[in-house]
Amino acid sequence: MTAARTGEVYRVDWLPGTDVLHGTCHCGAEHTAEDPVAMWAWMLAHPDGHDPRGNGS
Repeated sequence: MTAARTGEVYRVDWLPGTDVLHGTCHCGAEHTAEDPVAMWAWMLAHPDGHDPRGNGS
């Protein structure tokens, strides 16, 4: 089975020395969270809570 490609790229980086994840949505919005489930919930909720200027933490 092959997944359909949407062209959407989600990026999650771990900030070394912390428990903090930094996520960037395909729309350019950025968010930080300590809980990986909360991070993915935010990403997949696009466009709710997404500020394309990167101020959505």
